[in-house]
Amino acid sequence: MPFYDYLNILYWWFIFLLIGISFLPITTRVFSNFVDKGYVFSKILGLLFISYTIFILASLNILKFNQINLFIIWFVLAISQIPLIMQKNPIERKIIKFILLEEIIFFITLFAWSYIKGFNPDIHDLEKFMDFGFINSILRSDYFPPKDMWFTPFSINYYYFGHLFTAVVTKITQIPSFITFNLMLSTIFAFTFTMSFSIGVNLIHKIKSFSLIKSFILGLFFAFITSLAGNLQTIYAFFTHFESELPKPIWELGFAISTFPNSYWYPSATRFIYHTIHEFPLYSFVVADLHGHVLDIPIVFTLLAIFLSLFISKKISYLLIILIGFLLSIAYMTNAWDGLIYFGLSILIFLFLNLLSSSGNIKQKILITFYNFIKNIIPLFLSFFMFSFIFNKNFSPFASGIGLNCSPDFLIKIERLGPFIFESGFCQVTPIWQLLILYGFFIFTLISLILFLIKRRLLKTDIFILIISIYSVLLLLAPEIIYLKDIYTGHFRANTMFKLAYQAYIMLSISSVYTIIRILTQIKDFRKKLPHVRILYLLFIFLVLPLLILISIYPYFAIPSGYRDLKERKDLNGIKYIENKYPGDYNAINWINTNIKGQPVLLEAQGDSYTDFARISANTGLPTVLGWTVHEWLWRGSYDIPSTRFPDISTLYETTDINKAREIINKYNISLIYVGRLEKDKYNLSEEKFLKIGKIIFSTNEAKIYKINPIPINR
Repeated sequence: MPFYDYLNILYWWFIFLLIGISFLPITTRVFSNFVDKGYVFSKILGLLFISYTIFILASLNILKFNQINLFIIWFVLAISQIPLIMQKNPIERKIIKFILLEEIIFFITLFAWSYIKGFNPDIHDLEKFMDFGFINSILRSDYFPPKDMWFTPFSINYYYFGHLFTAVVTKITQIPSFITFNLMLSTIFAFTFTMSFSIGVNLIHKIKSFSLIKSFILGLFFAFITSLAGNLQTIYAFFTHFESELPKPIWELGFAISTFPNSYWYPSATRFIYHTIHEFPLYSFVVADLHGHVLDIPIVFTLLAIFLSLFISKKISYLLIILIGFLLSIAYMTNAWDGLIYFGLSILIFLFLNLLSSSGNIKQKILITFYNFIKNIIPLFLSFFMFSFIFNKNFSPFASGIGLNCSPDFLIKIERLGPFIFESGFCQVTPIWQLLILYGFFIFTLISLILFLIKRRLLKTDIFILIISIYSVLLLLAPEIIYLKDIYTGHFRANTMFKLAYQAYIMLSISSVYTIIRILTQIKDFRKKLPHVRILYLLFIFLVLPLLILISIYPYFAIPSGYRDLKERKDLNGIKYIENKYPGDYNAINWINTNIKGQPVLLEAQGDSYTDFARISANTGLPTVLGWTVHEWLWRGSYDIPSTRFPDISTLYETTDINKAREIINKYNISLIYVGRLEKDKYNLSEEKFLKIGKIIFSTNEAKIYKINPIPINR
């Protein structure tokens, strides 16, 4: 690893350390009943408070989005906690040990994944251009909403708050975005590992009091399963090869241990069900898109931690409800689905908490529960609405309705009823065996927990785990019944399954480890049990061990495959690959990022999604006339909206009519025109006119940038 990578990682980690320390006073109040006082959550809470404050102030044109203002906001928010610091609440020695331990874990995991990321640092393929473009556009913005780099002059119509807080740390550190893109991915991995460790430790401490060493080991168990494990689809590595698009049940394949792993391909675990997506965290870290569902992981864990804290204390304050509403709005602005998913979980949590705390006869219990529940939900909804209001002013949801999977004929004739859509031919049902392959480990542990808890006194953590587990199962089953209607037809339930299953995986990972520890802590009573109970204990151990092994070997396949067999390490520069592939583009991108301020409109070649087109706008944050077509189709709601720009772009590159060129330039307020290899390959270029209405400001053998000075059209 180059020396400057070490420096960047250390500096990046140090900023997060300072943020965590700065917001520790408020965090220790929120997680006062946690054995570690929720230390690791102070890092993300602080970052969110800073990011949201600048988001609001820049959206209202009060403060510019720059480094100085970020430091001012950070300082003001930090000193506002002085009253909390003045309160005499000394931190115990054991808690300090936990805090130091978690900081060490955070640093090691941040460093480890940054090291792994160096084997494939390229911000290229899949949707990295989109994510990188959002970050770069935000970085160039003085005020919000940020501009859509692929559809001038409109703002981003996407849930971009995670890209915003990535840009915030980039601004604070002044590390180039082509490095911080990779550092943030490593940071999300570190958060996933450390936060699941913290939640796990606090869960098991309600089962029994463990020593620091045992807590550390069991916490690592939680962290490993949540952040590094896969699903049972790895069992196919032990059987003869099959076509990934048409998976067969393992009983139709031949057992082939001698040829392990039988060309096993790690993405198959996320594309196992026909025409759907069912990812989980490790796959996300390997493919390395800095997408909303990844950026939202630490926010999701923070919400789960607060819900757990509520169950431990059973005390609901209005300040805590407002904080939950704030985090739900952030989750929504980072990945809209997650805001809705965890709003639903919040409702269940508050319902059960009020039910458990109410007293009296059945009628009184119901009335008290309902009354207190309404008292909680109203401020929760209002705070969620208030915190997301400014974002919603500039955001239009993509979904056009809720579709019913396999609608009966009589409903298809109706076509639509309110938000519900009934479509002919939209029918995909997942075979039960596929669900068992993907989620069999979680289903087995959930059933085991339910059987284990029969006739036992329930702990608070038992109830919490049962709620998130059953809720997760409902999330897994929902795509078999409904789907959110978007532009995709053949893959009509892909996004629905993707977003719901992702969160279900996270929650079930926590509950599965809790179940194993909860059951095995009773092993000391093994000899006292009746013979049939002993058999059940043995059966549980006998079954859970191979399941654990199967989900735990996924990193063996995924990490080397995604990171070039870990053989040739480069550095964390995510755009260096362009130097070999498109040297003219590489030089032009660096020149633009050094010399062009603000966001003048740059014209470049338009092309399909998931291609190398729109690479200049993505890598610089300069808005262009049209970038990836399908993405803009999704974000704008109709293919006709982006497609009307096709002829303007090709005409401007190809026409010899100066007046026609000026008309198009004025229409989109174009200041810069880029001519590189892709432009030369796609269009029958006529560059002479650009010299007549502008000048060359950058030139190499492979690329030119023309600066255009629009003037009124000659009539």
